[in-house]
Amino acid sequence: MLKQQLSFYKYQGAGNDFIMVDNRDMAFNHHFPDKIAKLCDRRFGVGGDGIMFLELTEGFDFKMVYYNADGNPSSMCGNGGRCIVAFAKFLGIIDYETNFLAVDGPHYAKIADSGDWVSLQMIDVEQIKKDGDDFVLNTGSPHYVKFADDVANKNVFTEGRAIRYNNTYSKEGININFVEDKNDYLLVRTYERGVEDETYACGTGVTAVALANAYANNTIGYSETAIKVLGGDLNIRFNYDGKKFDHIFLEGPAKQVFKGEIAF
Repeated sequence: MLKQQLSFYKYQGAGNDFIMVDNRDMAFNHHFPDKIAKLCDRRFGVGGDGIMFLELTEGFDFKMVYYNADGNPSSMCGNGGRCIVAFAKFLGIIDYETNFLAVDGPHYAKIADSGDWVSLQMIDVEQIKKDGDDFVLNTGSPHYVKFADDVANKNVFTEGRAIRYNNTYSKEGININFVEDKNDYLLVRTYERGVEDETYACGTGVTAVALANAYANNTIGYSETAIKVLGGDLNIRFNYDGKKFDHIFLEGPAKQVFKGEIAF
């Protein structure tokens, strides 16, 4: 069988790593979960937390099409969104600002002069639910937020997997975030559905954490929340009027690591 040759780039945002493909010519048919999963496999493919295809769509600078590492279409990926903005600038599609389309709708983003620090506007959030002492909300992807002690030494895989596959969440899946308040910042570790493991960072996850923290402490008005994850530092800024979170921005690094070609 004749193999297909795929040119790709690898990007990472605070350790959250993604395969990037310029698919403006629609040359790659990505509706094959097995192919996608193989490309994302860290032993038999390129390796990544997911893969993104940059495509064209009317009314926007570009469209972000994202698949999880298991090969299935994903909900919104925040760090992936920041990385594809950096990729679009690298390709010359945008300058320093953009409006693009993702699975959860339109997004605005701004990229620094350095080209590797991206501020991405996330969707507004109006509802946070409680599950016991924990919080459940959707920031483009569904998240479970659990405040805990000694998060640095927590078995995130075992404890996160237990929540993700319990009777409440097993069917649709949910991402599990463990959070510790370190006074100057929030320490966050995340088990991601679709990857089915802990990742070095999760953009929609740290966004959910910052909002849940403001909700729990009834912090009204404009806020900035510093976040530390395994892969580095992120920042969340937003406004909260007591009912709705808006003007939410996920900010952090987005860097090209390498480029290559793979036959598969």
